[in-house]
Amino acid sequence: MGPADSAPPSLQVIAMHGWAGTANDWQPWQAAAQSRGWHWRSGERGYGGAPPWLPMWAPAGLRVLITHSMGAHLLPAPLLAAAERVVLLAGFGRFVPPGREGRPLRAALAGMAAGLAEGPDPAETTRRAQTLLGRFLARAAAPDPAALMPPGPADQPVGPEARQRLRDDLALLAASDDLPKGFPDRVPLLLVEAGEDQIVGPEARALLRHRLPEAERILLSDAGHAFLRSSPQAAVLQWLERTGPP
Repeated sequence: MGPADSAPPSLQVIAMHGWAGTANDWQPWQAAAQSRGWHWRSGERGYGGAPPWLPMWAPAGLRVLITHSMGAHLLPAPLLAAAERVVLLAGFGRFVPPGREGRPLRAALAGMAAGLAEGPDPAETTRRAQTLLGRFLARAAAPDPAALMPPGPADQPVGPEARQRLRDDLALLAASDDLPKGFPDRVPLLLVEAGEDQIVGPEARALLRHRLPEAERILLSDAGHAFLRSSPQAAVLQWLERTGPP
């Protein structure tokens, strides 16, 4: 039996991955949290082989939300509103900058949606989607090698249901103009930024800092969007120990 089995947890975590991610991305984090006696649940959007699954808060334990990239935008307002601590890893409120600055990114999102569109040849449609995800995840990994990415949707055929979710969430990404409804912006917050992020641009990061001026901030200057070789895990868990229950 571990510490979480012998007493109610002092802290519980709900984690949510971002676009093209999976719940398995959180395995190292989950192991580290459970070694502290914390309760951990990872949401699953269903882009890969696993079915979608949305965790719920347990009755006991300080409610901590950790999301990567657009993960917070994939959660319902009641779940968000109940969080008592929030950590945003490479997060954002508005993804596409307003005005002329946002045009290239908006065009890129439209191109990605087209790459996931249904075509007359199912096999070709599946290959095209898998290639697109592979390219996206290589950018998410950079400046680290894409080979360091955990297994995910790009490593297997991308079926029609997964393609539909990916397209729907690209549309959500393009439409995001603020933090999602229900976001608890008055609780202790931690923003973790990647200095070499090729997905969430500097404008989106600056907009988020302006939106959450009271949030604490960690900048990992050498990290890419996926935080592969420069992981914030230790710093985030230390922050939770410092700001969590006595």
